[in-house]
Amino acid sequence: MYSFYELSMTETWQISIYQDDFTMTETCGDPTMFETFWRGPIGESATLVIPGYQTMSYFSDVGNLCWFLEPGFEREVRRLHRLVGNAAIEGYHVLVGTGSSQLFQAALYALAPPTADAPVSVVSTTPFYSMYPPLTDFLNSRLYRWAGDANAFDGDDYIEVICSPSNPDGSIREAVLKSKSGKDIHDLAYYWPQYTPITRMLAHDIMLFTVSKCTGHAGTRIGWALVKDKEVAQKMSKFMEQSTIGVSKDAQLRAAKVLGAVTDGYEHQLATAAGGDANLLFHYARQKMAQRWRALRAAVAASGIFSLPDEVAGFCAFTKDTVTSNPAFAWLRCQKQEVEDLESFLRANKIITRSGTKFGADQKVVRISMVDTDEAFGIFVNRLAAIK
Repeated sequence: MYSFYELSMTETWQISIYQDDFTMTETCGDPTMFETFWRGPIGESATLVIPGYQTMSYFSDVGNLCWFLEPGFEREVRRLHRLVGNAAIEGYHVLVGTGSSQLFQAALYALAPPTADAPVSVVSTTPFYSMYPPLTDFLNSRLYRWAGDANAFDGDDYIEVICSPSNPDGSIREAVLKSKSGKDIHDLAYYWPQYTPITRMLAHDIMLFTVSKCTGHAGTRIGWALVKDKEVAQKMSKFMEQSTIGVSKDAQLRAAKVLGAVTDGYEHQLATAAGGDANLLFHYARQKMAQRWRALRAAVAASGIFSLPDEVAGFCAFTKDTVTSNPAFAWLRCQKQEVEDLESFLRANKIITRSGTKFGADQKVVRISMVDTDEAFGIFVNRLAAIK
């Protein structure tokens, strides 16, 4: 049977527990929950065969600002955003990256003043995504450096990263800093209907998305950016050209096929007036996420020593109804005074989590993935409910 785990992208843990557990190596936030959907009727429509002679050239579209962007992938990205209505696409350049992590670094490179006397400060509101600090400082660049909590920053020159819905706590975020010389990057990896109501179409200067959190295909390693300014888009494309000479065309073709299958599912349903959610990714995933959050809140209530952020609801323009937010991660806090290190406390109870300290918070809070397999999630909530 499976145990529940939560690990850093830069850490690998080996879990060895006996009898009712198993041994496995895993990484954090792995969206294996989506596998059941893609094993269903829509899975065949997302199958792709690439002939041996195809995708051999470095180039995809030499006339495009992002010359390694596959036209089919760009087309499906724009189709999907038109369907969901979560982000503006008219007047935006589409860039492709090896996941949104590469696009994040490309955006830092593009926004940082090249002739500044000191590296520009990169900030984000606490709790922030744990990978922002190491991704920012990994190259020890003279262009930018991590500077911590945006609320504690004092200055006019900065790059603020806004993750909304937030990883780790699922809250809706806006920029907290206001300066004419400041720049923003909006990480919208979780702004999809299965996680949150789509309350409006966003139109920020730089918006980052990723296939992994949209459809669950984390292993495809494809992300995309919607960029308003042409010069910024050119600099971001140059960063990816210099670092990896473009992005895998094979991966783009697969991502295009998957995104197309999602959009086709909705368009076919509308055309035939057929009901049911078996072929509708966002409806399927939203129902599963809602079920998991109900189970988690029940487990927290049964235990009596934990708390979660308050449930938030809103009208979703995509589903045309009022829905609750179902974040991809749970931000779990312990109310027991004698528990100072919640990560260690839960580990002793065979629940592996990530400490709030990795997100700029304290030790009495942890982040837990809500997108693991059904079996792993079931064991997790049962163990949590049993802790008193």
